[in-house]
Amino acid sequence: MIQKWNVTIPQLTGTEKRRVYLYLPASYQKEPDRRYPVLYMFDGHNVFYDEDATYGKSWGMKEYMDATDTPLIIVAVECNHDPNHGRLKEYAPYSFRAPQIGTITGLGKITMDWMVNTLKPDIDQRFRTLRDRRHTFIAGSSMGGMMSLYALLMYNQVFSGAAALSPSLWTTPGRWEMLVRRHRPLPDTVLYMDYGERELANHKEMLPLFSRISALLMEKQVRLCCRIVPNGEHCEASWEKQIPFFMNTLLYPDC
Repeated sequence: MIQKWNVTIPQLTGTEKRRVYLYLPASYQKEPDRRYPVLYMFDGHNVFYDEDATYGKSWGMKEYMDATDTPLIIVAVECNHDPNHGRLKEYAPYSFRAPQIGTITGLGKITMDWMVNTLKPDIDQRFRTLRDRRHTFIAGSSMGGMMSLYALLMYNQVFSGAAALSPSLWTTPGRWEMLVRRHRPLPDTVLYMDYGERELANHKEMLPLFSRISALLMEKQVRLCCRIVPNGEHCEASWEKQIPFFMNTLLYPDC
């Protein structure tokens, strides 16, 4: 079952409304005393419904969750659709400059502060969640994948696991290496991180950067599952195929 409602993020877009999608497993109604882990996801409009997705194709998360009967709540928040690069700004932890885009002022910390200090407490109050760090995860793709890695490192006391699909680390490569070097994640931290084989051609520097970041994370003893996806592309159809990989990584050994 999926519930929808509108929220505002005053720190970012004032009174402008955006949608929250919340998935509840079938057992939620049948077992009223049971509590559930929670996965927070970026680009919520792309997660469940093709008709809401930016390019007409969603991740199909509902179909996967229903088919596998996975005991997990998913909270997916719609992005900022402002044509003046609203999404890039909110999903960029650090400011960057790119050809044909210009300078993007990173507002990612504000986004994460809202998610951790406003959204999560509201979800924990309204639904039967397992509120502790061990049962709290975050995931996204592209800029949302980059934000998921940022959240895992900078808010490691909140999130024990993350899935970073096709993370846009190319935006500020030096900052990411510095971030990983400076942080010491808790020893049970889990990360699934991938990049598509075909999309590597879009950013020539991504493969060596991806390798360096992965090595640094392993040096920090992060429980890392790292993949170059065969024939993987930068799109929802490709990310949908990775759902079993990242879900099994986040929920292992409970899956």
